[in-house]
Amino acid sequence: MSNKSEVIELTEELVSRPSITPVDEGCQELMKQRLAALGFNNETMVFEDTTNLWSRRGDSDPVFCFAGHTDVVPVGNLDKWHTDPFTPVIKDGWLYGRGAADMKGSLAAMIVATERFVKDYPYHNGSIAFLITSDEEGPFINGTTRVIDTLEARNEKIDWCIVGEPSSTNKCGDIVKNGRRGSITADVQVHGIQGHVAYPHLVKNPIHMVAPALAELAQYQWDEGNDYFPPTSLQISNLNSGTGATNVVPGELHTIFNLRYSTEINDQIIVDKVVDILDSHELDYDVHWTFNGRPFLTEPGALLDAVISAVKESNGVDATPSTSGGTSDGRFIAPTGAQVVELGPTNATIHKVNECVNCQDLDDLVEMYYLVMKKLLVDND
Repeated sequence: MSNKSEVIELTEELVSRPSITPVDEGCQELMKQRLAALGFNNETMVFEDTTNLWSRRGDSDPVFCFAGHTDVVPVGNLDKWHTDPFTPVIKDGWLYGRGAADMKGSLAAMIVATERFVKDYPYHNGSIAFLITSDEEGPFINGTTRVIDTLEARNEKIDWCIVGEPSSTNKCGDIVKNGRRGSITADVQVHGIQGHVAYPHLVKNPIHMVAPALAELAQYQWDEGNDYFPPTSLQISNLNSGTGATNVVPGELHTIFNLRYSTEINDQIIVDKVVDILDSHELDYDVHWTFNGRPFLTEPGALLDAVISAVKESNGVDATPSTSGGTSDGRFIAPTGAQVVELGPTNATIHKVNECVNCQDLDDLVEMYYLVMKKLLVDND
């Protein structure tokens, strides 16, 4: 008979399914079976290549929702893995496997916590819901955003949402994300005139032309941030030009830069300023924008207070709210008016070879999720 906890056993079941984005590989079906046994109404939503699950228990407000994803990133170089990435292995208190931390451990904790909560409080207030996608690690166009569009069209609202992203740094719950910066990417093609380096009067060197503009963009102070967000940051991630020859001035330059921005500005301000700077340097260019998500913030209130209290009660950690790091599917949920907080295990190994999650963290996470539901759906009566 296994002496593993329920959450560890379920995490292993999920990790063993090679659900590389956007493939779900039956993970949601496994979750649906567990939820159906609790009286949840399961609704599968398939958009293009993406399988999504909206599952709800109850039909009254307020709606508390767990959100997450079953897809994982590719495993990378298999030779560098100490174990098979889709054969979960426990060693020295850590569970190894692709998706263990990001975020199948959280999904398992959500299910186990909900099972315990419904058993203890079958007549809780409001509703409990799950919003699960297989498109978080991919293009993110047919996943959570499409489910939210569907819910909005029928005026079905989420009041509180915990996203199970691995938010923690050293111990489960030490960092909780109560917001995220916005993200916008510019893909710029600068046009020059190719020719021989010995005849500069016959060429237009796009490298020379764009360098001052990029320097100005990199040094520009967009804002000073605020109490919740650091100042907006622009980072150049790609810069390509040249033919490979030493005696040829290139005719084109391609650059990509991204801005992670605070709530002090918006995407239109960014677009207008970038165009203004590029134009001021008299560049011949084309630019394509990718709007990855607007910033969102959940200020202290019912959900954040419940999460911080639950973390303290479960493992004694004082949770610190933060808006640092990348973005998440919370950016699609928050604009509907929902309070959104990310709470999950440590993130040191996510997307790496030999990804792993601390087993005790998952046990603690079950208790945290359970306590949050109790505080919101029972104690608030």
